[in-house]
Amino acid sequence: MFATRFAPSPTGYLHLGHAFSAWTAFDAAQDATGRFILRIEDTDVTRCRSEFEAAIYEDLAWLGLTWESPVRRQSDHMADYEAALERLKALGVLYRCFRTRKELMESIASAPHDFSGPEKVAPLPAAEEAQLLETGKPYAWRLSLVRSAEILGADWETLGFEANGVWVKANPAQLGDIVLARKEFPSSYHLASVLDDASQGITHVIRGEDLAEAAHIHVVLQRLLGLPTPIYRHHRLILDADGKRFAKRNQSVTLRSLRESGTSPIEIRTSLGL
Repeated sequence: MFATRFAPSPTGYLHLGHAFSAWTAFDAAQDATGRFILRIEDTDVTRCRSEFEAAIYEDLAWLGLTWESPVRRQSDHMADYEAALERLKALGVLYRCFRTRKELMESIASAPHDFSGPEKVAPLPAAEEAQLLETGKPYAWRLSLVRSAEILGADWETLGFEANGVWVKANPAQLGDIVLARKEFPSSYHLASVLDDASQGITHVIRGEDLAEAAHIHVVLQRLLGLPTPIYRHHRLILDADGKRFAKRNQSVTLRSLRESGTSPIEIRTSLGL
């Protein structure tokens, strides 16, 4: 059965862009007589807040959306992500990266003509890694594309997915060896999202075109973990008068502020071209 989802993070109030994405997914589920699932992606423990999560339910209900219950909250499933991480470790496709984001950006700046796209990282020699582990330096677990290709063999060349009605050959190299977890945290957006979609039986992932690149790495994780690959639909982004994406920090376009100003859901749908 057709199943799609809307998966916001409770790090602020929903805005017009969220409304467009939620309605796009909800309408597709309605048209297909399928399932519409709400998921709360609350793995960012430093920014997620309970009042924002409560506002998500309130705003979506005001828009006229209904969803299945109970709602899956990622913070309740850390053990699932950790188990998947251990499976990837056992496959030998993960390695520790001790470089901070700041260090990576500084290395890029020092060699601007030797960088194109993804962060250039690689496994450290065993002795150097052991020394850093002894010092207790923090690290991240990265997915090795080289090792993944070796593990998947001939399947690597067949990796791809359907997006907006077209078959797309996967190009995970454009994202490089992404971070899947931190030393003290068992999952990144990529790993949690892939596992949740499979666990909830999502057949169609409907989201903004700003996340189109993510599908290229998600299909790698799906193949490594033996998970199904959903069909992807990447919709246009809702931009402000200056041509910039709406952001949660822009309070004037939050659904909360629009509701308080007397704007109706029908007026919002019309303004968004739905």
